[in-house]
Amino acid sequence: MNINSVKNFVLPFAICLLIALALYPDSSLNPEAYSTEGLELNYNISEDLSLVVQEQPIIHNMFTPYLGKSFEGFKEALAFKESRGDYFTVNTLGYLGKYQFGSETLKVIGIYSPNKFLYNPELQEKAFMANAERNKWVLRKDIKRFEGKLIGGVKVTESGILAAAHLAGPGSVKKFLRSYGGNNFADAYGSTVKHYMKKFSGYDTSMVVPDKKAKATL
Repeated sequence: MNINSVKNFVLPFAICLLIALALYPDSSLNPEAYSTEGLELNYNISEDLSLVVQEQPIIHNMFTPYLGKSFEGFKEALAFKESRGDYFTVNTLGYLGKYQFGSETLKVIGIYSPNKFLYNPELQEKAFMANAERNKWVLRKDIKRFEGKLIGGVKVTESGILAAAHLAGPGSVKKFLRSYGGNNFADAYGSTVKHYMKKFSGYDTSMVVPDKKAKATL
């Protein structure tokens, strides 16, 4: 196609377009109707970010601070009450770590070095489990006898019993249950068996297996 042919084609087309725009200002031929002014059209993603988006796996069971009534929830709630969850703290009475163990209780579950215990979080977690297993064995008959009953206005649950035993020892829990709340041990800070039994009720502690000889070993 030569230049003259192009001119003969373009010029009439341009004239027709101008006439259409003049006669139909609101028609679909109005270029202003397609203006992108004021719109955010920059959808570019940086190379680094795009790689992150592509490589991240879809995780359906991500960790959440809310642990509910699970066993982990039980441990963390009790630890927060005892020490605010601090593995390396010692209170004014010499109780140690995240779960505030006394040296005599540690000996029962096979730990004879309080200093080693204090600076070893893994050992502290194992100590908590061993102590719970031992307490559950000692209190197994009382759990069966009193679970679900109301004593002193508190509904008795296995987790409440184990929490109270952690505070005061299984012997004090036996006395509370068998006296129907009349014998309510309180520690030096005023925490009672009844308070722990109520505060930590209803958690799932079924994974704690009763074990008379439970020990904490690495």
